[in-house]
Amino acid sequence: MDGRGFRASPVLVAGEVVIEEFPMTTNELNQSTANGSTLQNPNETRISVRSLGKVFGDNPEQVQETDNIDKTKAEIQDELGLVVALKDVNFDVAEGETFVVMGLSGSGKSTLVRCLIRLIEPSWGEIYVDGEDVTKFDGKDLTNMRRTKTAMVFQHFGLLPNRTIIDNAAFGLEIQGVDEDTRHNKAREVLELVGLSGWENAFSYELSGGMQQRVGLARALAVDPEILLMDEPFSALDPLIRREMQTQLIELQSKLNKTIVFITHDLDEALILGTRIAIMRDGEVVQIGSPQEIVDNPSDDYVEDFIKGISKTRVLGAGTIMTNPTSVVTEDQSSEEALVIMNKADEEYAFVTNASQSAIGIINEDDMNRSKRDVDCSIKSYINSKSPDYSTVSVDTTIDDLLPLSANTDLPLAVVSEEGKLVGMVTRSVLLKTLAENQSSQGTEN
Repeated sequence: MDGRGFRASPVLVAGEVVIEEFPMTTNELNQSTANGSTLQNPNETRISVRSLGKVFGDNPEQVQETDNIDKTKAEIQDELGLVVALKDVNFDVAEGETFVVMGLSGSGKSTLVRCLIRLIEPSWGEIYVDGEDVTKFDGKDLTNMRRTKTAMVFQHFGLLPNRTIIDNAAFGLEIQGVDEDTRHNKAREVLELVGLSGWENAFSYELSGGMQQRVGLARALAVDPEILLMDEPFSALDPLIRREMQTQLIELQSKLNKTIVFITHDLDEALILGTRIAIMRDGEVVQIGSPQEIVDNPSDDYVEDFIKGISKTRVLGAGTIMTNPTSVVTEDQSSEEALVIMNKADEEYAFVTNASQSAIGIINEDDMNRSKRDVDCSIKSYINSKSPDYSTVSVDTTIDDLLPLSANTDLPLAVVSEEGKLVGMVTRSVLLKTLAENQSSQGTEN
């Protein structure tokens, strides 16, 4: 029990408030560290881990001795009686990304996320959060980071059964000393955000497992953390509810743009949620990459075993199968000019771009022939009034998501950049060929 009368519990650590449920191709960052306790260019990275190690047992430094440095986890445990949880872990997490750490039980992933806020003390290494080395924080700085900058959601909901849902959601703010009206207003806001508006006065036993986890997430969001640490938060849920929570998190992330470190043992979940994925084995990171990179280029047999049976169409984006647009016109060209371009490309359609090369529509040969009789036969006037419906997708839109779009039109799909510029196209024939190849490869693997 601390000086405020709080007993150590799932929501308290060493007398400090640590809310249990504190609380969709990025290249791997190579942020260098400066001498001392700060990162160079910290704005590019929210979290940076360098040479992190955690060994349970007496004299953990033995693991770093020359004779032991290359030994396996099992050898060290047999010979030294030490358990290596983390060994030389290095990675960066960019602002706004969902960085997923996955691995089998015993791989060190849960130890890793707890080390990030020193719920478990690392044996060695550096952990930078916004350029500051957390391993050098004193008690006051550490408490402040836990209360204001980070929040954590665990597998178990840890709701207080004698409190209403709104009081559970507001618990972190209550500990911070926020007045009741203010914290309840904030709690109502985040409960609505997670789809629990109207349940404010209910108790946890009246809610389903998925709803309880939403309360845990709301409790985390209520303190408005910049960084969310999530340790297998959905693993105890039924498959259907788990999928709903994954969708919920994706929707929340699109609105809130938090920096998230998400722990899971489920590759499907990692592929759904992760901007990038770090795969761990025996306390070491064996590969870091985007979902596409992991599936396309597994680093070793261990990773390859993980991805067996995974349909690449769920991961690969339009950018991997798109082709260059063969027929493109600008909005200021005439119908006659458009017909010349389409005939030269031997196509019955053409994408239309503006002066900034942004895709703004599509035209076809028949309509251009008819429009030649109009007084104003510019493509711009046609696009503004009669352009057929067409679909634009991003380079990251999965092949699975392209299917219903392609099924509803005979026209190719326009692939655009984040700025809306036309960068490629996906035809139905290419899409069907990709599906056939994927089915064939899966059959071979099985």
